[in-house]
Amino acid sequence: MNKKESKRYTVVGTDIEEVKRLNRHSGLSYNQVKELIAKSINNK
Repeated sequence: MNKKESKRYTVVGTDIEEVKRLNRHSGLSYNQVKELIAKSINNK
């Protein structure tokens, strides 16, 4: 089995690569939102 075919799972069975893929497409993180709000407040 090559690296592309082997999947990594947590002890409870979560597919780690699937979680990473979903996170990349989920939008801004909490900290990114806080930073944008702080910048918009400081620019007023």
